[in-house]
Amino acid sequence: MTDYLVKAIDKTKNLRLLTITAKNLVQEAHLRHDTWSASSAVLGRTLIAGVLLAGAELTEKEELTVRLLGDGPVGPTVVTAKSDLTVKGYVKNSHIALPPKENGHIDVKTAVGQGWLEVTKDLGLKKPYTGQVPIVSGEIAEDVAYYLTKSEQIPSAVGLSIFVNPNNSIGEASGFMLQALPGASDKLVSSTIERINNLPALSSAFLDGMKPEELAKLILGSDCKILSKDDVAYKCDCSKKKYTNILATLKNSQLQEMIKEDHGAELTCNFCGNKYQFTENELKAILVKKQ
Repeated sequence: MTDYLVKAIDKTKNLRLLTITAKNLVQEAHLRHDTWSASSAVLGRTLIAGVLLAGAELTEKEELTVRLLGDGPVGPTVVTAKSDLTVKGYVKNSHIALPPKENGHIDVKTAVGQGWLEVTKDLGLKKPYTGQVPIVSGEIAEDVAYYLTKSEQIPSAVGLSIFVNPNNSIGEASGFMLQALPGASDKLVSSTIERINNLPALSSAFLDGMKPEELAKLILGSDCKILSKDDVAYKCDCSKKKYTNILATLKNSQLQEMIKEDHGAELTCNFCGNKYQFTENELKAILVKKQ
């Protein structure tokens, strides 16, 4: 099934909702980084959060980066999402598997630990904007909702779900982001939150075939309006040209050392694992261009 994101609005036009199914996207990240269960859950939830934020807030050619800077065993997690709903990301430690919680779920909170959640938006201005909040939950969904409420003053509710199979492949990945618009009454928000609290577990529901449109109607009501449906995907924009430009920012002495000691260089993209080889002559050409 294709991964896609749905945007919807309730009948009063005071609540905005984004719902998503992203199994293939998170599976691609798992394959790229060889993630084990806890690392898959942390990276997968952060990837989905990034796409939801991008779908809610970005316009043409904009991008944002979510940094989950926890002190848990997974380490820092970095995700970059673009306005075209493509996303990429990585965790510092991909081989983390923890004992499950009493309910059998992955212990994401322990995997993340305590620290900070940062969201940096590149909106084409002179300087990107960064908002930062402490990690209040470690479950990631609650932390993103807290960020939206505190840093952007948008009352929000967020749900993120990753189901990891025993062989570490991804069985299900989904999520939603509800945002209260300025005209939303307390009664409307409370009744909607009550519906969210009564939802079936997202992992079970999507494993059973639920679609984002159906989730939207469960949250907003059957009379909600579906505004759009757009594909989402894991996609890295790295290239040899990009890494050539990175090498050009190094000091001449560093490039000369690579030429003398290693007779070349190999650079690996953190986001997708692609490797780029540079010969001794290519490094010399970069040096010449700098002079």
